[in-house]
Amino acid sequence: MLAPQNQGHGVRELLSIEQLSVSFGPIKAVRAIDLQIRRGEAIGIIGESGSGKSVTWLGALALLPPSTTISGGVLLNGEQLLGASTESLSRIRGKRIAMIVQDAQSALNPVLTVGRQVIEVLRLHRGLDRAAARAEAKRLFDLVRIPSAERRLESYPHELSGGQNQRVMIAMALAGRPDLLIADEPTTALDVTVQAQILDLLRDVQRETEMALVLISHDLGVIAEVCSRAYVMYAGRIVESGPVDQLFAAPRHPYTRSLLQALPSLDGPLRRLNGISDGAAGGGLPPQGCAFAPRCPDRAGVCGHLEPELSADRHGWRVACLRSDDVRPLEVVA
Repeated sequence: MLAPQNQGHGVRELLSIEQLSVSFGPIKAVRAIDLQIRRGEAIGIIGESGSGKSVTWLGALALLPPSTTISGGVLLNGEQLLGASTESLSRIRGKRIAMIVQDAQSALNPVLTVGRQVIEVLRLHRGLDRAAARAEAKRLFDLVRIPSAERRLESYPHELSGGQNQRVMIAMALAGRPDLLIADEPTTALDVTVQAQILDLLRDVQRETEMALVLISHDLGVIAEVCSRAYVMYAGRIVESGPVDQLFAAPRHPYTRSLLQALPSLDGPLRRLNGISDGAAGGGLPPQGCAFAPRCPDRAGVCGHLEPELSADRHGWRVACLRSDDVRPLEVVA
C-alpha cells in the first residue's frame, strides 16, 4: 500500500481512502484506490464518464446496492466507515460528509417545497425546532445567493431554474455543517455564466466554513480554478495525482496529457484539436496490461502485458505508467 501523501509536518488527513475496490458482479468499476484529503483542502477528481469517479464516492459512503462488492478502507478522522452500521452511517452522511449530485432537479422531491426539504435536513442533523430551522434555511438561501430567499422557501423545484435548484442542493448540503463536501459535476447542464457563479459560490463557502471539498468533474478548467490537488482516474484506477498547477503544466501520464491536448486554446493561432482515439475506458477491461494502452500514442509492446503500479516520488506526485520518464514533452501552444 502506498504511503499517504501528507507525510510529516504533523498534518492529519480528514479522510483517507485505502485500497478501495468496487465490483458489480464480474465488472471491477473501481480498483485499489488510495486517496487522502486534509481539512480545508479542495481536491479534484478528473476522468471521462465511466472512469469510476462517482462510484468511488458512492462506494465510500455505502450508497450502492447491496449486491455491490466493496473492499478496502475509508477512514474519517480515524473512524472506519466501511462495514459501519446503518445507524452510524446515517449520523455521518449529510452531517459530517455531504454530497451534491449532478442533477439537482431530479434529486429534489417534486411534491415538497424546497424550503421544507432544507428544513427537514436541519431538524434531522442539528435538532432545531421548526421556527429555528426555517430561520436557518432562510439564512442558507441567502448564503448561496438565492434571490428573495424568504419567498423562495415556499417554491417547488419546478418553479426554480436549474441554477437555483443547484443552489438549493448546496444549501441542503451545508445544512448539517459538514467537514467534507463532495460535489459531483455540480455545474453540468448549466450555462457558462451560472457555472461561474456556482464555482465562485463553492469557493466562497469553503473559505468561510473551512470545510474540505471534493470536486468531481471531466472539465479540467473547473478543476484548475477551484482545486489545489487533483487525481486523474481511468478505467477505475488512479493513473496520476499531484498539485494541480504542476499536473497541468507537466503531466507525466499519457492520458492526462491527452486530456490537456484535447482542450481548445483561447490564445494563439487556431489549431486542430488532438482527440483521444476510440477505445474502452470501462473498469472491466482489459484483462491484463495497461488499460490505456489501446488508446495511448506512446505505448510500447510491454504496455499490453504489464499493468503499471502507481508509484510516488519524494514530492508526492504519483503516476502509473511504464514510460512516464521517456514520453515526449507536452506540446505547448503559443
